[in-house]
Amino acid sequence: MIRLDNISKQNGSRLIFIEASAALLRGEKIGLVGPNGAGKSTLFRLITGQEPPDEGQILIDKKVSIGLFSQDVGEMAGRSAVAEVMDGAGPVSEVAAELAALEAAMADPEQFDRLDKILERFGEVQTRFEELGGYALDAKAREVLHGLGFSQEMMEGDVGRLSGGWKMRVGLARILLMRPDVMLLDEPSNHLDLESLIWLEQFLAGYDGALLMTSHDREFMNRVINKVIEIDAGALTSFSGDYEFYARQAALNEKHQQAQFERQQAMLAKEIAFIERFKARASHAAQVQSRVKKLDKIERVEPPKRRQTVEFDFRPAPRSGDDVANLRSVSKQYGSKVIYEGLDLLIRRKERCCVLGVNGAGKSTLLKLVTGTTTPDAGTVTLGGSVKMGYFAQHAMDLLDGEATVFEALDAAFPHAGQGALRSLAGAFGFSGDEVEKRCRVLSGGEKARLVMALMLFDPPNFLVLDEPTNHLDLATKEMLIKALATYEGTMLFVSHDRHFLTELSNRVLELTPEGIHQYDGGYTEYVARTGQEAPGLHT
Repeated sequence: MIRLDNISKQNGSRLIFIEASAALLRGEKIGLVGPNGAGKSTLFRLITGQEPPDEGQILIDKKVSIGLFSQDVGEMAGRSAVAEVMDGAGPVSEVAAELAALEAAMADPEQFDRLDKILERFGEVQTRFEELGGYALDAKAREVLHGLGFSQEMMEGDVGRLSGGWKMRVGLARILLMRPDVMLLDEPSNHLDLESLIWLEQFLAGYDGALLMTSHDREFMNRVINKVIEIDAGALTSFSGDYEFYARQAALNEKHQQAQFERQQAMLAKEIAFIERFKARASHAAQVQSRVKKLDKIERVEPPKRRQTVEFDFRPAPRSGDDVANLRSVSKQYGSKVIYEGLDLLIRRKERCCVLGVNGAGKSTLLKLVTGTTTPDAGTVTLGGSVKMGYFAQHAMDLLDGEATVFEALDAAFPHAGQGALRSLAGAFGFSGDEVEKRCRVLSGGEKARLVMALMLFDPPNFLVLDEPTNHLDLATKEMLIKALATYEGTMLFVSHDRHFLTELSNRVLELTPEGIHQYDGGYTEYVARTGQEAPGLHT
């Protein structure tokens, strides 16, 4: 359906692709992977014709429809979420808009004298709407929005009043409703909660077109894709299989290439030593000459080009008392919406509690109550002895000093740490080389999240409260974080929609339900086994 044939692309002085080739065939579901800045978004722009390649060509079969979802969803305002989603389906959306306008006109007393004309036009437009399958499309649009977590009220409300994350869901719903021959999805798993993520997996499993997507959620990738294309150092390499297969195969390939490189280096060293030793002796002139010619002809094996994840050993956290946080008879409501009533909860030392619950169940509110960011309407929240808390919330990223560089932010927080330690900390969180000189105001959401995490974990607290800590992290940083937190000796309370993160780090589950908190000893894996569901309100 789509073929990339020897494409080369350069941005300024940076080479993105060098004579790279790959193909996307009918029915293939491909995960696009590679380090940050490798060129994943550039590849999407090349396929959709937003940018041309410098060399080579992109061949797309005739009449193939392509739908692109990117993080930049543009301006949305003045229409309902349903109308915005149906807009992606072509002419039917214009007919739907006219139908809505005519319905409003019929109910307008000021237009009563035109009622006959309005009714006549309404009949014509309604017939056209039915011919285009409009009523079925409206129902499908609502089904997709519901799957992505929208309430009826949100579907009908002005899309302009939604937050950036919810607008992204509207943008994603447009592409899903369109069901093009090829879907290009750039980070569709961002901004989704666990329920929506699982719904999206099931939707994509039933989608019969071709799919090319990026995602920082390895579990999501494993459930959806059947092929991986890796971008690294300008090349495109294809692997058949899911993400786990790709990770094993890529590590194996790297090991083989390293061994080949080392063998060749040893052989070259021996040959060069022989030449150096005997080049001045006339008796060995023929042998020396023959070996020089042989060396010139040898094709050099390159060392592996895949980048290693930087590891960082975090200091041990100081010990806290056995009771870390205690909530007694806590009640909390916003307006008429009751979130908690008479809640009792004790969090003990070394527990790693993950909080699960449908949208609006009060996951973030629980974290805010524990951290003192919000106060209960009734009851008490007390922290135990020697508790030193670290709280990661989305708003923490807004508190960074925009004029400070990454290194200055770290240095200001830890003035007694050596330059080497701070640079190694920055490297572990994805700021290598000159990237530590970037000012905070130009950092992307992901970079800000990594910096806030680095500031929090360098001198670790013994009680970590994390609200969606992996939202903006790439796969490599996420793996490093999971590895570091696996050996963390303190207590954790966290909300995450990343099942790999939940599986690896939780040892207790707090499920928020309308009847109160259901508590499960054992981690997320045991919760799934005992309840038969991966998220509250969804059955596997």
